[in-house]
Amino acid sequence: MSRILAANPRLRSNRTHNTFLLFAAALFILCVRLAPVHAQGIQLDASVNLPGVAVSFQANDPPPPLPEYEQPVIPDDGYLWTPGYWSWGDDGYYWVPGTWVEPPQVGLLWTPGYWAFNGGVYGFYPGYWGATVGFYGGVNYGFGYAGVGFAGGRWDGGHFAYNTAVSNVNTTIIHNTYNQTVINNNTHVSFNGGAGGVVATPTSAERAAAQQKHVAPTAAQTSHIQEASRNPSLSAKANGGHPAIAATARPGAFTGPGVVAAHEAARPAAASAPAKPSAPAKPSPSSAARETPAPESRAAPGAAKPVPESRPAPAPAKPAPVRPAPVKPTPVKPAPVKPEAVKPAPERSVQPERPVQERPTQERAPEERAEPAKPAPEASRPAAPKPEPKPAPEERPKDDSK
Repeated sequence: MSRILAANPRLRSNRTHNTFLLFAAALFILCVRLAPVHAQGIQLDASVNLPGVAVSFQANDPPPPLPEYEQPVIPDDGYLWTPGYWSWGDDGYYWVPGTWVEPPQVGLLWTPGYWAFNGGVYGFYPGYWGATVGFYGGVNYGFGYAGVGFAGGRWDGGHFAYNTAVSNVNTTIIHNTYNQTVINNNTHVSFNGGAGGVVATPTSAERAAAQQKHVAPTAAQTSHIQEASRNPSLSAKANGGHPAIAATARPGAFTGPGVVAAHEAARPAAASAPAKPSAPAKPSPSSAARETPAPESRAAPGAAKPVPESRPAPAPAKPAPVRPAPVKPTPVKPAPVKPEAVKPAPERSVQPERPVQERPTQERAPEERAEPAKPAPEASRPAAPKPEPKPAPEERPKDDSK
């Protein structure tokens, strides 16, 4: 071959030319690949330098704004907060609820993932665990993630201390806490760069964090993301950017206590408020009212007409005092005792003249006995007992004196 090239200097010059062309083409391709990074500037240094980490997926449209929601109470000591974010699936954007997670190791902190505009598209850079919090696009996720670093707590001698100013911690159970004010200007912007995005570049500390060793999300976090991707209600197309499951107390627990909805998502929940029409079970009190007349009807079955007058039942209570009036007839009982006095009268009836007077008295006596059969009229004539001075027998002795 060398002999052929020596004999043909033209071939040798062609070979050199081809080598030069190949080198130029490789240099051109390299420049094209680096052009987007140069256009984006230092903003992508933190993400590109992550060992083994690259853009997870891309989208032509920006993610929806971050929803506003409350942080659920921490389930147990040692859990760290990981904020919610918009992820990408077959049906477009879907919401991954924020949740409390156990870190894989003591001393590690969570750096959230973020969206960044690059080369005409939006790319997502996933989060990771590390000794320090790295760059996450300057996006304000809230609850200590204000765009730079993390103010929700810190490791203190193998235990995590929580800042109650931004972390929802039950201090009656968890005592390793402190309170430090955090300025939070939440703009709900969910991406970096591009039109309407956050303008932020990594700090020197965040560049250093990009060079540190990173730990991938835990199995619980991965399962949490998968559950979110399979939940149709978390799709941005379904919820309009207002997920009904904005945050959970534990990863993957999308039902039951500890589930928090976005503030705007409470409106569809108000649609469930028509369940309050069940409160128009007030007709049930009407049914109860129907039940109440039933006992009234039982109270006065014989007087069905007075049932409407059952409310003025106190009026019938007045006859009750009339009943004690019949007690007065008890003194009428002594009237029969008078006949006993009449019995001695017949003993003195030896005189024929007085019996004539005794007979009218005896005739009146049976009339009085017939009247006790009707206690009401006798009660109406209480004066009758007073004229009982039937001392007629006493007059008889006067007659005897004669």
